[in-house]
Amino acid sequence: MRNYRSVFISDVHLGTADCQAEYLLDFLTHVRCETLYLVGDIIDLIAMQRRVHFPDSHQAVIHKLIELAATGTRVVYVPGNHDDFLRRFCGQTIAGIELLYKAVHTTADGRRFMVCHGDQFDQVVRCSPLMLLVGDRAHGILLRLNRWFNAWRRLKGKPYWSLAAWVKSRIGKARTFIRRFELAALTVAEKGNYDGFICGHIHSAGFLRSEEGLYCNDGDWVEHCTALVEQESGRLELLHWSESPVVLAVEPDAPHPDVCGDARPVIDSLPAAFVEQMNRQLVR
Repeated sequence: MRNYRSVFISDVHLGTADCQAEYLLDFLTHVRCETLYLVGDIIDLIAMQRRVHFPDSHQAVIHKLIELAATGTRVVYVPGNHDDFLRRFCGQTIAGIELLYKAVHTTADGRRFMVCHGDQFDQVVRCSPLMLLVGDRAHGILLRLNRWFNAWRRLKGKPYWSLAAWVKSRIGKARTFIRRFELAALTVAEKGNYDGFICGHIHSAGFLRSEEGLYCNDGDWVEHCTALVEQESGRLELLHWSESPVVLAVEPDAPHPDVCGDARPVIDSLPAAFVEQMNRQLVR
């Protein structure tokens, strides 16, 4: 059993064939924490409007989350764009699970992080509707290939490996989009006097430290099977969980040289009204 102070997961996409529910259920069974944050897109209500795929393993994840909430774990659900319907219930507690539009998490060492899904940045991280449509369809094909590829690996007795993540890491436009997203989140955190920002949404786990803040993305349970965890000391780590769980990264101590001082690129200027909206008083 692994014990953490807090755990952050997002982009599970229950209700789709690409969800890695078995790995997530194993993770939830072997990890204990004081607070579990569900950082959006846990249930893919958009995909389920077209086709519902909800086998026993997906139901078991739901039951496990309710069980954790009933046995002492604080479970906070911050809905995303694929489970946007649940945002109308924010401020309420359902089956012991708190629903919040945004949250503030204070680490053991006193740092304050804004927590939200991250789709809020889609309006300022510029991408045309056509590119979004093409990207969504291409991503769907890539996920199917990823599913078939890993089914073949399991037959060969090999552990999970994300073909989808490998392909995306080699696409220049994907890397540019991710960096824009990271900088937008850091800017909002810094202007709101937070020590950092925790989110998901873009299916790309990682850290980025600036001179004033720390960006943390917990990844997903479709391509990467990752979670952000907080140790009792307050240190943040990224875990990959499959046949062989491993620590992928530990929060960096020093700012990344590409985002320090004059080297920090100004990709998109965030409207003041948007920053103010993101930093309004949060419901606890």
